[in-house]
Amino acid sequence: MVESLVEIAPFEGSTTDPIEDFAWSADAWSDGTLTLSEMACNRAWHLSATSGTPEWLTIMVPRDGICGITMGQSTTTALPGQLLLGHTHQVDRFFVRGRVHRSEKLHLNWSVISQALGELIEAPVSGSLDLRPQVDQDSPSGLLLKNLVETIISGMRGDGVLLHSPIAMGNLTQALGQLVVQSIPHRYSWRLERKTFMPTPRHVRRAIDFMQANIGEPITMPMVALAANVSVRTLETGFRAFKEATPAAYLRILRLRAARQELLDPSNRQDIKDICLKWGFFHAGRFSATYKSAFGETPQEARRRRRHPFADRRGKS
Repeated sequence: MVESLVEIAPFEGSTTDPIEDFAWSADAWSDGTLTLSEMACNRAWHLSATSGTPEWLTIMVPRDGICGITMGQSTTTALPGQLLLGHTHQVDRFFVRGRVHRSEKLHLNWSVISQALGELIEAPVSGSLDLRPQVDQDSPSGLLLKNLVETIISGMRGDGVLLHSPIAMGNLTQALGQLVVQSIPHRYSWRLERKTFMPTPRHVRRAIDFMQANIGEPITMPMVALAANVSVRTLETGFRAFKEATPAAYLRILRLRAARQELLDPSNRQDIKDICLKWGFFHAGRFSATYKSAFGETPQEARRRRRHPFADRRGKS
């Protein structure tokens, strides 16, 4: 049997057990960036992403029974009291097991993860992060992540108070994204560790300050080098060594972030094309591709997401 779960989230669900007396129920609540879903069933149940499934980081929180994910030949499971993480477009299958199964799942828009990591490494994030699915809850950061997840769940469940406090919800969502990229091992972890022990040279910091102060002006790299009191070559070498980007690419990142702020501003009525041109991006297609590489969503998706209505739906089969 295959049941569509699109009423709650765009996944396809199935069970390999006999359908007699099979029952499941589910609820979901969302602010558009973070979605909480809860599920109960009395048989093994499998969920797979569809072409319409958003890019989410799904955090599975089993209450009764087992939660698991399958990626290629690898299967990872979690018991009650544990957390399990998976990217919706990289996990082949999410599954639950148990004659009495209950679990909750937080679905975090992947753009939050991309932006949090991009800001830490000061460079666009592209490709898979290869996040480790298991959380080490014996570590201080793992315990902190578990406590934060439980706080968010309790505040969202049943159309909870967090869904009526956008500022608190936004702060907790950003904290969740930052904690995930800083505490869960992934492909860029070595760069975060490297930043901890290698302070940025003064001339690179001066250059960045000049870029930020003149971000809307038609500045050139010789102008930036002059402000940093170094040659263009020294400026280039410093940025490549400590920011892993050219000065021009770094300025492009700053302008991408400025464009994102305007796209996510509900009071900004400018067309995407106008915002694109304002920040120096003259080719809309390239801007869209670069934006998605940096933030995990297209400019159009970002603008739609700021108007996403709350969801509160229930299904039973």
